[in-house]
Parts: sequence; structure tokens; C-alpha cells
Amino acid sequence: MTDSYLRSLGFAAVSTTRGANQPTFRQAWRYQHEAAAQDGTRLFIEHPLGIDGCRLSNLAAPLAAQDVFATVALHDGPALETAIESFYAAHGGRGAVAAPAATSTYLPYRRQQ
Repeated sequence: MTDSYLRSLGFAAVSTTRGANQPTFRQAWRYQHEAAAQDGTRLFIEHPLGIDGCRLSNLAAPLAAQDVFATVALHDGPALETAIESFYAAHGGRGAVAAPAATSTYLPYRRQQ
């Protein structure tokens, strides 16, 4: 999966900043779908570091197995699209496009001279 493919499905990166300690896109990523479900549930997809697949959940960082509703292979586009449609069907369909999650961008204070 690529960033452009995930964006074409309606996902946006949860964090757009890359630090020296963060893994590259090929190693790990997390996205949130721009449309909430009719019941207000949000859809997240992530490829955790060290896992050969991606997980879909209503939590940004699911820790328990019961919080993950689908796991698909990294390069299985049709299975991912089916899982997305199943998620929305289980939650009453697609709702309105939600505002993107606010990210904290810390910028150090700089003196004006």
C-alpha cells in the first residue's frame, strides 16, 4: 500500500511529522478515514512496526485483539476495500466528512530581533 492509494480511499495520515526516532512509511504508518460512520464512529487503519499486515479499528492505536475488527495483507487492495465497506455497513453507513484530527505542532519560541 502506498500513501497515494490510502488517500484515494479517503484516508489521511494521523501524524504528518517525521522525527529521527520515527519509523519510515515502509515500516509503520497510521491513517484515519475522513468520513465518520453514521453513528459517529471513526475508522483508523495502521501498519504497526513488525507486523506484516494492516489493521482496521475504531481506535487510533488498538492494543487488544477485540479492538481490531479486520486485518488484511499489506498489498491486498480488494480485501481492504471490502473491510472498509463492511465497517461502514456495520455502523449504519457513511456519515459526513469529519474535520481532520488536530495535531499538536510544537514550535519553539523565537525572538524577534
